[in-house]
Amino acid sequence: MPPEHFDRLYRDDPDPWSFRTSWYEKRKRDLLLACLPRMRFRSGYEPACANGETSFELARRVDHLLCADYSGEAVALARQRLAGLGNVRVVRQALPEQWPQARFELIVLGELGYYLGGQAWQRTCRKAAASLAQGGVLLACHWRHPIEGCTLTGDEVHEAITLAMGFAPSVQHLETDFRLELWANEAPG
Repeated sequence: MPPEHFDRLYRDDPDPWSFRTSWYEKRKRDLLLACLPRMRFRSGYEPACANGETSFELARRVDHLLCADYSGEAVALARQRLAGLGNVRVVRQALPEQWPQARFELIVLGELGYYLGGQAWQRTCRKAAASLAQGGVLLACHWRHPIEGCTLTGDEVHEAITLAMGFAPSVQHLETDFRLELWANEAPG
């Protein structure tokens, strides 16, 4: 989907998915954070940061957090939400082309894959796998129902991540509405 689609959504409503007010979104965010296997991470990356609600919570646990979104409107809202947090940087990026050239201990892919679709999502997954530091974790959460205009379901999005990672997730949480999984790039023993 083009960035204009998301810009329009955020112009019409700065919280189009009710990240700030919905019990469903708060619960899902709490589950996502509870899946993290340790309290602190040196570096993290959250593409598709939306208006910064999850980013705000991640910033408490990540020393250097890079947040990004495809939508300029979302980036502006995230910058407002995260203002004053010296450990967070928010940028506008198009994936997979602008995936950062860095290694991360934590990568969070939330509600993203189905909007990219097929080849672009596969390339994004490969870039994520390649940039995950040894001992790092990739955490993904996606809606499981069909989304108008999207070719992939949340389950297909997660299958592509598993294929790119080359191993199964170590944490799996499945509900009727969403799928939450964590892949741990284990440090050598």
